[in-house]
Amino acid sequence: MSEICFLVGSVGISGGTYVIFQHAHYLQQKGFKVTLAVQEPFSPATYAWHPYASNLTLINFEAAKQGVFDLVIATWWKTALELAQFKAERYAYFVQSIESRFYPEHEQPLRRLVDATYQFGVAYVTEVDWIRQHLLDHHGQHSAVVRNGIRKDLYHADASRSDRQQELSVVVEGPFRVKFKNVGRTIQLVKKAGVRDITLLTSSPVSWIPGVHSLHSRVPITSVPGIYQSCDVLVKLSSVEGMFGPPLEMFHCGGTAVVYDVSGYDEYIRHESNALVAAMGDEDAVVAHIRRLMRDRDLLLELRANAVLTAQAWPSWEQSSEQFHAWTVATLNQPGHDRAAIEVLTAATWRDYVRDEELRLQGVPKPLLRHRIAGLVRRLPAPAVKFIENSTAVYEVLR
Repeated sequence: MSEICFLVGSVGISGGTYVIFQHAHYLQQKGFKVTLAVQEPFSPATYAWHPYASNLTLINFEAAKQGVFDLVIATWWKTALELAQFKAERYAYFVQSIESRFYPEHEQPLRRLVDATYQFGVAYVTEVDWIRQHLLDHHGQHSAVVRNGIRKDLYHADASRSDRQQELSVVVEGPFRVKFKNVGRTIQLVKKAGVRDITLLTSSPVSWIPGVHSLHSRVPITSVPGIYQSCDVLVKLSSVEGMFGPPLEMFHCGGTAVVYDVSGYDEYIRHESNALVAAMGDEDAVVAHIRRLMRDRDLLLELRANAVLTAQAWPSWEQSSEQFHAWTVATLNQPGHDRAAIEVLTAATWRDYVRDEELRLQGVPKPLLRHRIAGLVRRLPAPAVKFIENSTAVYEVLR
């Protein structure tokens, strides 16, 4: 029995963690011994949102470092930098986005540190073709592509829903305090377009947001389809994405979407066919698209119908995870990787980062102050933290 270890940053609710849980569960069903080594502290309540998580073996990093595995798979850049700390015959990196794009341009040393993880001599797998091409063009890495699946038993259109003339209903999805998710500004633009029926689906711990008619915070995965089914349009204006899953989930639930032309949108989104697409940052176009859907019911119904056709052609999780299983078997049959070489590359990467970051921070005290404030907030009682989280989200919407 082969032993597989996924290195996971957090098991809190997120799209990326959802994908890992799905593949890990499938591999376990196929007879592999699967462990998830988790970097951040966790408890059963942290992963209760996913139906399969409680059936998996979750341990902390230090415990996992005592084991020996046949294959260790990093799943984001911070875990990739830990690969050499784990004992295994083979190593891999499941790249779900080009994560250096998560950080602002002025933090160049950090962006270079993240990009350096794509230079490790391990097996690579990703979930969309644009990332495969980026890894090849910019880092010389060949990678397999396993597209994320959809739970067809959960995500489907509501057959009982009427398509009679009614007020346009919009759902906005995503966390606050993540700049590239753009959630606060998205709510502003939806309101500017004149929409009154606004639903918010978020992983942030918030209980009230101005202008939001229906708010759903940290809900179980099984509750998400019903929220999408109750709305006509998902407005999702991320500036960075990997797979870009929420619009696809909305398509399965009988809705359409308004999005930016973020990297990877064209994996399944077609402008004027199953959704409306605006150029990145063109807020006037976003507002115009929403208003167009408000007044043109025929267009709305056409986009929704074509979105359902797109959804029907998309693979299920069983099909997707079977492809991930095939990649895992193929990787296990390849020659082993040089752990010492990964360790040398990691050490050199950290040295370069520390040197460059020290130079960057000379005379730049603000980031240090920000980190100190964040550390103080984390030590406050839970009710105070929740109040601060909600206040920050409200500010993001109103500013």
